[in-house]
Amino acid sequence: MRTRFRSAAAGLSVLSLCCVVRLVPLAGAVGPIELSVSDRRNATPTIAADGQFVAVAWGGAQAGGATDVFTAVSRDGGRTFGAPVRVNHIDGDARVNGEQPPHIALVPRAGREPGLVVVWTTKGPNGTALLQSRSDDSGRSFAPAVLVPGTDAPGNRGWEAIAVAPGGRVVAVWLDHRELAHDMTMAASHHDHKSAGKPDGVAMAQKSKLYFASLDGAALPRAVAGGVCYCCKTALVSAGDMVYAAWRHVYPGNLRDMAFTLSRDGGRTFATPVRVSEDKWALEGCPDDGPAMAIDAQRRIHIVWPTLVGGTTPGPEPNIALFYAMSTDGKQFTTRERIPTDGMPHHPRIAVGAGGSLTAAWDELSGGSRRIAIGRGRADDTGRPRFRREPLMGAGTGVYPAIAVAGDAVVAAWTSGASTSIHVQRLTGSARTGTGQ
Repeated sequence: MRTRFRSAAAGLSVLSLCCVVRLVPLAGAVGPIELSVSDRRNATPTIAADGQFVAVAWGGAQAGGATDVFTAVSRDGGRTFGAPVRVNHIDGDARVNGEQPPHIALVPRAGREPGLVVVWTTKGPNGTALLQSRSDDSGRSFAPAVLVPGTDAPGNRGWEAIAVAPGGRVVAVWLDHRELAHDMTMAASHHDHKSAGKPDGVAMAQKSKLYFASLDGAALPRAVAGGVCYCCKTALVSAGDMVYAAWRHVYPGNLRDMAFTLSRDGGRTFATPVRVSEDKWALEGCPDDGPAMAIDAQRRIHIVWPTLVGGTTPGPEPNIALFYAMSTDGKQFTTRERIPTDGMPHHPRIAVGAGGSLTAAWDELSGGSRRIAIGRGRADDTGRPRFRREPLMGAGTGVYPAIAVAGDAVVAAWTSGASTSIHVQRLTGSARTGTGQ
């Protein structure tokens, strides 16, 4: 059931949903809750936190496939949430999936609760575009969506990430295929590694670009790098005047490794990209699985990502592993370190907590089902973190986790195994140093 109300602050008619948030403890666990919109396939969450204020955004698809974007807000660190509110004002205009979910950011405001900004992909007349909407009443209503500057060009784009820069300016990166707009068959071939007669992947990738822009137009849209792996999520973090970006790149030989760049002037210029790790994953196609990144108080750069490694037993299936690397200057990264997982891990996220503690989250395939696991770490005597794997007991099956630091806790959100609801759980306790399982 839907009810309309008018925002006194914005004077806009928006949609709110009543009787659709279910606070149901998951079996065998303490604290997890469910967020859902009735009669929808609820999936692809992202999460942001500012102290005890936590906001989750996700896509809710109807049986026919039309998808809307929803948010729900917590004011007690993720223990409880209010009813979901629809973000997009045009029915069913969202085009989201696990690698390109609707992204949410919180804009700090002195003496008030933060503003909310949501960005998502939509279908345009000549491809796909990015839309943005803002709430200035703490998530109770959202303004009509407008285009993210620079995303109305022909061709497809998405796989975006957003961050909040100084002064509340929200910046974004995305993968852009405008240079392939003349031949969409070519673009589809680049993504489908099973297709026959495809062109050279490295040459194709040079026409795929990483774009950067400010949502308010202050930083004009510009290509930061070419040669990106087109269907893997990107990562973006802002700290002071520094802007950090990471993505999967296509190196000669169709090697699909992690790349990184930074800007020291708020996004006006970017450094030459560097290779995070020479993993040498040769693939005629896109893994659909990109990096995650976090910056700590000392401006150390922490990146996690999945890649292919040699299996211990012969077999037709690839062996995917999860790795971590760190940099103090953005010019060179430490030798990659494997994060302990059970089964085949995918879709990582990472966050920095109090005292520099690190929490990573991912989903892993084991025993025929996917479940959510986390890895917690603190620096050991060598100054490098050692992660310890901790499964989320009682969380059930799930995919595509998202995490954010809310005060002294980390709050995780993920898509339930049945894709009917978003599960949210507070993760308390400090990280421990260890070798993991």
